[in-house]
Amino acid sequence: MTIGIIGAGNIGSAFARALARNGIAATISNSRGPDTLQELTEELSPHITAGTIEEAAKADLVLVAVPWSKLPKALAGLPDWAGRIVIDANNPIEAPLFKPAELNGRLSTEVFASLVPGARVVKAFNHLLANLVSADPRAEGGSRVLFYSGDDAQSKAEVGALISRLGFAGIDLGPISIGGKLAQFPGGPLPVLNLVKFA
Repeated sequence: MTIGIIGAGNIGSAFARALARNGIAATISNSRGPDTLQELTEELSPHITAGTIEEAAKADLVLVAVPWSKLPKALAGLPDWAGRIVIDANNPIEAPLFKPAELNGRLSTEVFASLVPGARVVKAFNHLLANLVSADPRAEGGSRVLFYSGDDAQSKAEVGALISRLGFAGIDLGPISIGGKLAQFPGGPLPVLNLVKFA
């Protein structure tokens, strides 16, 4: 399975570090172009390489972590996702004001899904602080918990397998209508909780 990352901010970079620590290859991208990612890719070489958004978007599984207001522009003009898996790691809030975006009663993942037509969307990696995503998930004698949700069983299973491969304890919260609401920040009760699961 090829992996792409759109967005090289805190969460995108943390996900890249978690992949590299486990010897998993990925292509990371941002709006400013591959040349601006040289420092990060040198740190995470040889596993993480820089590419364009278009190149990252061609992967079998793509994690998107972009400031909320910039999502439409970042995802505009990309081909239909044709059933590929897209991880929504976004939250409808951003620095410096941290004012919640107006969602008009919709869940943030529902809004996100409308920007990636044809994708099988799984919500994950948005609820933990970035430093916990990139850190060793084995903690206090257990494994750090990572929640995920989605409406397609196969795509959730594949994301769940990746989460386990990274060393986290993945917990399936069910469909987006339930899990997306629980893990959404702001509004959901689960974000920022650093939970550990003991075997």
